Amino acid sequence: MKIIAYGGSNSRHSINRKFATWTAGLFENAEVEVLDMLDYTMPLFSVDLEKEIPTPEPVATLLEKIASADLIVLSLAENNSSYNAGFKNIFDWVSRTNPKQFQGKPMLLMATSPGKRGGASVLEGAMRHFPFYGADIKATFSLPSFYQHFDEEKGITDAELRSKLLAIVTQLSSSL
Repeated sequence: MKIIAYGGSNSRHSINRKFATWTAGLFENAEVEVLDMLDYTMPLFSVDLEKEIPTPEPVATLLEKIASADLIVLSLAENNSSYNAGFKNIFDWVSRTNPKQFQGKPMLLMATSPGKRGGASVLEGAMRHFPFYGADIKATFSLPSFYQHFDEEKGITDAELRSKLLAIVTQLSSSL
């Protein structure tokens, strides 16, 4: 099984990329490719600019990566209750080339943040919107208070939260 994992953030130190990477590593016998949104830098999308310039090269690259996946593990950053601006810009450019940019791929959709809601607002929005863009959301998970509940070496340190995510991974592993 090939997993594409990424954090929906353009932060160099993205906690969502760390979380998606760790989670993808929980799947046994999987080939994991971690994407860094900083490798997909594009000009700020506008319909005017879209008419003036060719589609940025990273759009095709990202679509190829998604096409190669058996599972997408995506953890979204939340900025002011919505998508991170860097992720949203990439999302907009890619959707103009392929409106079904997630290409029907199974997805584990997650979010985390330093706050107690763990990116719940952005996760709720994505759960409503992503299926229109070809996401086959198989499960969702929110990790609240990232810095209190996650260690870069150990992963999720809260036993109940860890157990919930492990159950999701086990269920997805057996169904894919």
